[in-house]
Amino acid sequence: MRSASLDISSQADPGNQRAERRPPLVAIVGPTGVGKTALAIQLAQRLEAEIVSADSRLLYRGMDIGTAKPTLAERASVPHHLIDVAEPDQVWSLAQYLSAARRAIEDIHRRKRLPLLVGGTGQYLRSLSEGWRPPEVAPLPHLRLALENWARQITPAGLHQRLRVIDPTAAERIDPRNLRRTVRALEVIFSTGTRFSEQRSRSQPPYRMLQLGLTLPRPELYRRIDARIEQMIAAGLVEEVAALLEGGYAPKLPTFSAIGYREISAYLQGEISLGEAVRLMKRQTRIFVRRQANWFRLDDPNIHWFNADENPLERMETLIRRWLAMADF
Repeated sequence: MRSASLDISSQADPGNQRAERRPPLVAIVGPTGVGKTALAIQLAQRLEAEIVSADSRLLYRGMDIGTAKPTLAERASVPHHLIDVAEPDQVWSLAQYLSAARRAIEDIHRRKRLPLLVGGTGQYLRSLSEGWRPPEVAPLPHLRLALENWARQITPAGLHQRLRVIDPTAAERIDPRNLRRTVRALEVIFSTGTRFSEQRSRSQPPYRMLQLGLTLPRPELYRRIDARIEQMIAAGLVEEVAALLEGGYAPKLPTFSAIGYREISAYLQGEISLGEAVRLMKRQTRIFVRRQANWFRLDDPNIHWFNADENPLERMETLIRRWLAMADF
């Protein structure tokens, strides 16, 4: 694991004046359950910063407990952006997220404050740090419905295999279990006649970026995750999912594929017991953590890693302040 040294030469070259004039963006990354939210709020309070969510699950209203969304009190203590901006039946594309995130970051810079990009959705963080420009193809409901029906016939894995035949590069980047992204890739391919992977371009990111990672030994992280899931049940996750279903949101919606909502929906529909739902939540979250590790690698030279058990707040603040001092802001 790369140490959390105060040497930031790999992140910013003082001789590169063009890079130094770009406005700053600090990212707090790491696996789910590691403690990013609490730490980011403390940093934001010390640095007069604002938080931009990089978590795809936090976009949706009414999905609070199962997503470990910051509380209203936490959001009142520090301005947060891109939380509760869509209804559960409104699925955001990557292009939509990037557009909204860039607007939020620009607005924070305009007010001379520091944006903190915080979350565990690796695709969001990577796309902002690398200047991705995904294809802005409007959703085609009839085509999407046809693809979803096809997936029900041949299974999501079968649909992903069809994508692999058409566009191996895109299939390699999409988890076979992520039906929404598989459908979106095929939707773009069929509507444009061009491979999905060939339509995504990159440009120079408009920010200079410092990435700070929070990590824990895997056994300790798993213990925290298990405890958090038990706490979610105690806090009313079953009632939250029931309210969504009673509100007319169908359990087959893509947003219900989020861990917790999928399993509790199955419990409420009598398909599994509550104990089995909790067991599946814990299992699926561990699988998710392993997938996140592909986005946030401990040997990534662009990420300064800190152990969450070692009270890294002071060291992270020092690193950020030194990095900011390398350029006018």
